[in-house]
Parts: sequence; C-alpha cells; structure tokens
Amino acid sequence: MGRQDLADALDAELRKRLLPTSAVHAIRGWLAGVGARYATGTSNHCVRYVPAHWAGITPWPDQFLEQSHTENTVISRAQVVAVAREAVKAGEWAQALVASYVWGQGRTGYGPHRLKEILSQPNASDALAEAGATLQQKGAVAAYRGLYGTVRGLGPAFFTKLLYFLDLAMDTSAAPHALILDQRVARVVRSYATRVGRETGLASAPDVAAWTWSDSGWTPHRYEVYLDWITAAADQLASSAIGWPGASPDLLELALFDGAWDPTA
Repeated sequence: MGRQDLADALDAELRKRLLPTSAVHAIRGWLAGVGARYATGTSNHCVRYVPAHWAGITPWPDQFLEQSHTENTVISRAQVVAVAREAVKAGEWAQALVASYVWGQGRTGYGPHRLKEILSQPNASDALAEAGATLQQKGAVAAYRGLYGTVRGLGPAFFTKLLYFLDLAMDTSAAPHALILDQRVARVVRSYATRVGRETGLASAPDVAAWTWSDSGWTPHRYEVYLDWITAAADQLASSAIGWPGASPDLLELALFDGAWDPTA
C-alpha cells in the first residue's frame, strides 16, 4: 500500500472515530473551567496587540485604535467580524486581511513586517477579492484552493483566519463553514491521527500522520478532511451532555488551540 493509500485509510478511520470518551471529558473540563467564558460562543475570544507596532500598515481598519496608540489593547473575534463585514460591503478585501492578520499575530514582533510584504505583492488584491467571491459562491474548500500558494508569504495558517472571519461576516450558507487551521490545532489532530492509526493497526501510522498533518502547507484536500472531521466532532459534542453550545465547530477549534485535550495522555 502506497503512502497516499495509507493516508486515505487513516483519514477514513479518523472520520469514523471522531472524539474518544477521554476527549469529551477533557473538553467538558475545559468548558467548565478556563473555557467557561466561551460557553455562549467564541465572539469574545480576544488577542492582545499594540497598534503602534503596526504603524504604516494600510488600509488600517477604522474600528481599530489609531496606530499612534502605544499601549497594549485587545481585539475580539467579534470585532474582526465587524471589520470584515464593512470591508465586504466596501470591497476593501485587504482591510479584512489586515484585521484578521493583526488578530492572528497579536504581539508577535515579525507580524507587521510580514504583512507589509504580503500586501505589497502585485496579485494580493485580486487574489483576496477572488477568495471572497469564491467563498460566498462555492464554499470554504474552494476558497482555500484559490488562495493556496497564490500570494507569496500568505500561508494557510493565516488565510484560514481570513476565510473564517469572512465566512461569518458574509453569513454564507455553504457547508462546511470556514474554520481556522494553524500549527497548534494541526499538531493536536496529528497526535490523535497517530493514536487512531496505532489502535487500528495501520502500518507506519506516526509517519503517515506526520506527513498529512504537518506543521504548515496543508493541501486543499487536507483542509477538507479537517473541516469534515472537526465539524462532525463538534456535532458529537453538541449531542452529548456536556452543555456544548450547539454545533459550534469554531469553539472546538479554540478548545484544541487552547490545549483542552492532549490525545497522547
């Protein structure tokens, strides 16, 4: 069996197994503890940033503090959605990227430099506009495919944040909805995929999981597998007795990012 065949077999097992009982218990503990603030949803999930660190970045959202502000401040998911909503109305797709990028990078020092380089790419504006239109017309995976490897410097860990916020801002009907996929979340899924592969006797499970759920560069197919799995897993949590608020796949994304469950434990 070739490596792709092994990857397909592992994906099939992952889709069937979803979350084990240990994961449900761990996530219930997170929701009752540090995650309690998100019991009604992720809109108040905030990130700290310093506006002055982003001086020179344009177009700067009007809803953000001015770039002369030198103190730490916070930005929530709800605020980024509001920026994205206005950006969509005005056709200012770059502004939606700026808002999602600042939220994603927070106080990371190299963020502003990288964002300037991304925005300076000659194809950036057209690529962002096309991604927005594709997201609304054809859904998250198609929009991901359109952005994948298109704008130099803009990788999946950040353009999935853009797609996530645009999806909420445009209230798209296509399922599954766009969700954030970054290194921390991918590592949790990788650990669980390794565990699933070992428990089902799949040859070379750790190597296959490390290949498919790498730290970056996930293919459009990988994003589709991720959306299918995490959406179904969130439905599983919603049908359990742990007080999970509806399907809320983005809440599960946040829980995994926050370290709510360690599949190796």
